[in-house]
Amino acid sequence: MNEVPTVFQRRIIIGAVLSIAAFALVGIRLVHVTLLKSLDGVRAAEQVVARADLTDRNGELLARDLPVKDLYARPKVFWDKQEAARGLAEATGASETRLLNGFNNAKNPYVLVARQITPDTEAKVMHLGLPGLEFETGGKRYYPDGRNAAQVIGVTDPDNNGVSGLELGLQDEIRAAAGGKVATSIDTRVQYILAHEVNAAREMFRAKAGAGLVMDVNNGEVLGMVSIPNFDPNTRRLSPGDSTRNAIAQDIYELGSVFKIFSFALGFEDRTIRLDESFPIGQGYKIGKHTIHEAERMPATLLGRDILAQSSNIGTAQIALRSGGVRQREFLTHLGLLRPVQSELPETARPLYPSNWGTIETATVGFGHGISVSPLSFATATATVVNGGRRISPTFIKQSASDLRGEQVIKPQTSQAMRDLLRYVVTDGTGGKADVPGYDVGGKTGSAQVPGPNGRYIPHALRTSFVAVFPAHNPRYIVFVTLDQPHGTKETFGFALAGYTAAPMAGRIIQRVAPLLGVPNNAPPTKLASGYP
Repeated sequence: MNEVPTVFQRRIIIGAVLSIAAFALVGIRLVHVTLLKSLDGVRAAEQVVARADLTDRNGELLARDLPVKDLYARPKVFWDKQEAARGLAEATGASETRLLNGFNNAKNPYVLVARQITPDTEAKVMHLGLPGLEFETGGKRYYPDGRNAAQVIGVTDPDNNGVSGLELGLQDEIRAAAGGKVATSIDTRVQYILAHEVNAAREMFRAKAGAGLVMDVNNGEVLGMVSIPNFDPNTRRLSPGDSTRNAIAQDIYELGSVFKIFSFALGFEDRTIRLDESFPIGQGYKIGKHTIHEAERMPATLLGRDILAQSSNIGTAQIALRSGGVRQREFLTHLGLLRPVQSELPETARPLYPSNWGTIETATVGFGHGISVSPLSFATATATVVNGGRRISPTFIKQSASDLRGEQVIKPQTSQAMRDLLRYVVTDGTGGKADVPGYDVGGKTGSAQVPGPNGRYIPHALRTSFVAVFPAHNPRYIVFVTLDQPHGTKETFGFALAGYTAAPMAGRIIQRVAPLLGVPNNAPPTKLASGYP
């Protein structure tokens, strides 16, 4: 005979059932909150993707994740939303208006107060004694070198995704090596010297901007890349006058006379010039209705070697016309100058060149006008010209091999002749202020007019550049520097041409970085200056 449960037993059974039901509901709720979208708007934690350290080639830190916290608030529990908004704004720097609007929005149970707050800010927030605050652990990217390498290293967004520079270009490598290191080609010593000298020259000559590059001519490693004005990647906001633009990789412009290097290289390739040949210069060179003039006074005639050394537009135009437009375009294409340069940097630029490549275009392109390329593209092509004539590609990853030269682009004899000629420009031409005793510097000056917003050139405005190769007899590195609209000084007798502004800057950089890079200070005698056969 079955016994009827007592009242006490019934209560136990009912309590057990209710407990089981309660635990079941809690379990279902936990699954729902963590795996499914919340029905009441409870904030789901966002996963911050960890990133590897970025280092320079010697292991020096360039970028690292630091632990930080994001602050959220539940305004429903605030007893005074306006007072809470005011206090949190003062503690974190957030907008009081934004916070109050968020607190008064009944649809939003959680409001983001501030992201990536520091321990000091967290302490200020806790001192407010407000209920309903939640801290979510995350990561913030920190850049020890600050402005020095800002454009080339780049930055991440608040979710730790790369948005520019190598942070974006090397994103796959950085994520794959989370917790480890990714070694770049940058040398922080070279980077610092480059930034210091470019900034000093910019200030000295009151230029609008300045930029520089140091590259290995044999494996394409970029040891330093600077653009000024720059920005502080740690603040995530721009101050007046700051710029995030990488002028070396992103800007394209007429480079002027440094581009004459390629006209002479083509002339040597085609055997259309002799360095001891005399060229008529005169007061102007007419091509149809156009007349080419010199930037400075020139003698009535110049030898082939002195056309480059003295930077004659008229002489270079004649040399370019000997090869002709079809051949010139083919040569520049083969050097990679008529397409965007490829590297790990996401920032790049498409060159501008004539659609109708006629006689006058051939002449002006020959001395660096009518064609616009990026400094990175130009430096890469110049490295090919001087490194024995073999193609290289710029890279921002530390390489295990010191020689990564590819296919032969120009003859080795042409490369040798160009090295001798660039050395002659420094010993006997416009590049004299770039000379560094013992380091056998070769190079070329360039002073190009600056176009204005209406397409016409700005009167008396120049963009000056200098490209240097050292040691010239056995090249290891290219240095390229540029200043946007420098002004002459008392020391330069009022002149702002590249020989007075960009060339000495390049010389100072070489003088400082050459010993650090192990370049021997024992240059052999210079061929052309001592009498070229």
